[in-house]
Amino acid sequence: MTQTAPAVHLDPQDLARQMAVDVRAGLTATPKVLPPKYFYDGRGSELFDEITRLPEYYPTRAEWAILQEHADDVASVTGAPTLVELGSGTSEKTRLLLQALTRGGILERFVPFDVDPVVLREAAEAVTAELPGLVVAPEVGDFEKHLREVPRRPGQLVAFLGSTIGNLDPGQRAVFLADVRSLLGDHGWLLLGTDLVKAPERLEAAYDDAQGVTAEFNRNVLRVINRSLGADFDVDAFVHRAVWDPRHSWVEMRLVSQREQVVRLRDLDLEVPFAAGEEMRTEISTKFTREGVTEELAAAGLGVTHWWTDPAGDVALSLSRPLPS
Repeated sequence: MTQTAPAVHLDPQDLARQMAVDVRAGLTATPKVLPPKYFYDGRGSELFDEITRLPEYYPTRAEWAILQEHADDVASVTGAPTLVELGSGTSEKTRLLLQALTRGGILERFVPFDVDPVVLREAAEAVTAELPGLVVAPEVGDFEKHLREVPRRPGQLVAFLGSTIGNLDPGQRAVFLADVRSLLGDHGWLLLGTDLVKAPERLEAAYDDAQGVTAEFNRNVLRVINRSLGADFDVDAFVHRAVWDPRHSWVEMRLVSQREQVVRLRDLDLEVPFAAGEEMRTEISTKFTREGVTEELAAAGLGVTHWWTDPAGDVALSLSRPLPS
């Protein structure tokens, strides 16, 4: 057995306190917002897995295609003895990287990092079974808050896939990339997945599928809050909406109140009024250009060395390393 006990930077009590702070701040803001990290209970993870297989949702297939084509290139360029995956989830796509690094005879350690300890444990067990000689060292934490707790190891490769960085606004991205730069030391590498700008109708369809799976996923955040904070959201009183915002270059997912109502959150001692037709933002998904990605990485002290896209040019993987001081 080569799986180590998880390093826990965020225990259930910490997560509950953080959720209470985030939800109170979001529901008392104008306009109202909820953080997308709270989509992902067990049901939310199942729904997102369904989303990745929908015909409208291209990002997962496109990134998989890039990894199939270039995982060996990543392994040969980086020679990384440690792979750290941020927001690892099931680590399904990451198996391609793990296999490539293992084929090269260089990989010693895999560090999946995620906020959900259950999904993290299951993924770590699956990787351990598949690659029994690998040290698997899971870490439970929030990548916006706990990256500085992850040990620096010489030459490690940090992977942040799925265009998850697009869920952060520009200020959050700047802080996150600065933390990644610190984690890399002087000789590490960052493999970053980004979804690229394309026709608005394709983008909106990807976040509002014909089967309604994304709508169910969006409303699931209300079920999570009901269960976790003693709230009484009437889930059926909100409908899903996805809108392309060209000014910010992102898709917004929103929940729209279908009637005037008041939601009570017992654990927060809070009542929140909603007007009929009022919209609450639950996620942003930023779409990037090569120039924009390069500029944001450079601002954090990282230089792009490789840029790969799928054949259709929908999604990119960039490999970068720290710039000389």
